[in-house]
Amino acid sequence: MRKKRTTKRIILPDPKHNDLLVARFVNNVLKCGKKNTARKIVYEAFDMAGQRMKETPGLDVFKKAINNVKPLLEIRARRVGGATYQVPTEVREDRSIALAIRWLINYASERKDKSMALKIAAELVAAANNEGNAVKKKEDTHKMAEANKAFAHFKW
Repeated sequence: MRKKRTTKRIILPDPKHNDLLVARFVNNVLKCGKKNTARKIVYEAFDMAGQRMKETPGLDVFKKAINNVKPLLEIRARRVGGATYQVPTEVREDRSIALAIRWLINYASERKDKSMALKIAAELVAAANNEGNAVKKKEDTHKMAEANKAFAHFKW
């Protein structure tokens, strides 16, 4: 092993919910270093999602949405003897959460609502109910992995 392993940066839990997952979500919503604005957007989205799901706190809706979007398998390209194979691999817990957060934010920003808070709230509610684009992306990823199960022996 020639190079040093990178050290994982420690992020602090967010101030309102005291939760690391929420802090990671806020950091992904973040644009141009405006963390306070990102926090306002996320907290507002949680409140709206909580209201839409009736008597469910926004944080619970968020956690349910993340769990519904987290992929278990993904596809990695692997070159073997001049041919490139799509090899299905299990996803590490950390990466699956990162993918879920990324997908939720990307598909939320593509929605046609007025504010980003509304968009995120709508995507969270949809994901918590096992529908919406982020959940579809997870299912497509799993289908691709299932279709390429024949190449699983190329795993490294």
